[in-house]
Amino acid sequence: MHAATAVTAVTATDAVVVRLQLDAPAFAPERIKVAVYLPPGYDSAAAARRHYPVLYANDGQDMPAVGLQPTLAKLYLEHAIEPIIVVAIDMLADRASGYGLSNRAMARSVTGGSQIGPIGTRAQDYSAWIATILVPYIDAHYRTRQSVHDRTMLGWSLGALNAFNLGWEYPDVFGRIGAFSPSFWLAADRSSATAIEHTRLVQGMVDRGPWRDGLKMWFAVGTAEEASDRDGNGVIDAVNDVQDVIEGYNGTDGFHASGLKQLGYSIDMDYAKHASRTADVSLFLLQGGHHSQAAWGQMLPLFLLWAYGQHPM
Repeated sequence: MHAATAVTAVTATDAVVVRLQLDAPAFAPERIKVAVYLPPGYDSAAAARRHYPVLYANDGQDMPAVGLQPTLAKLYLEHAIEPIIVVAIDMLADRASGYGLSNRAMARSVTGGSQIGPIGTRAQDYSAWIATILVPYIDAHYRTRQSVHDRTMLGWSLGALNAFNLGWEYPDVFGRIGAFSPSFWLAADRSSATAIEHTRLVQGMVDRGPWRDGLKMWFAVGTAEEASDRDGNGVIDAVNDVQDVIEGYNGTDGFHASGLKQLGYSIDMDYAKHASRTADVSLFLLQGGHHSQAAWGQMLPLFLLWAYGQHPM
């Protein structure tokens, strides 16, 4: 990390927020704003030797809108979750360039098309910066637990697409993924509904595998996020795309792509009913939930309970 500047430190509900501006010259001409939410009592003498798991989150500028601080305060008050450090990374000026997919082995971005243009043109640079620059910086400056299973990556929408990418491409860095309303519709070919189904990029990543040992994933989607239903099966694409990544895809034309289930992950397709913390992969459907900050705010406490509940996973 070439430079880091602490801008402000404010106190809210006995939890300190340290605001940083960090250099990322390879892809961001302006410094990236990062907020570090420290748990209550972090600076107390009693906690001087205590180390904490870390939740990294894309779209850090959305934290007030999704209610991160009041949600944490409530869960702490109820002793429902263990204390954590949250590292919230503000989006880049060009959000669509960083929030995408990458191929770590080939050190390149994996881009897909959309109505607003290509998605993920700088995803390799952004993902590598988080995994190899930001994480070591946070570990060096805060009392973190530094095992893979104590690091989680969270995001929503395109930020969730990138959160999945970070867990999938850097399983030696992140042990858990939280993906709300992930943009798994991203495809290499958008010329037809069938082309999209066959070339969805995350589906292809999972199909190629292999299993990432120890990686756990929590997906959440609103049932009213959109009206589009490419394959006419009565399930909106936002839900179907995630279901296919989890359970595998079998097209009516015989096309098949494996999902996480076929790779050997244990699956809970109804987290709302089972609330399983033992399954490798969980799917929560928010009934009536839209593609919105309000919906992601409703998903957040359930995710935090899954990731950091006081009972072991």
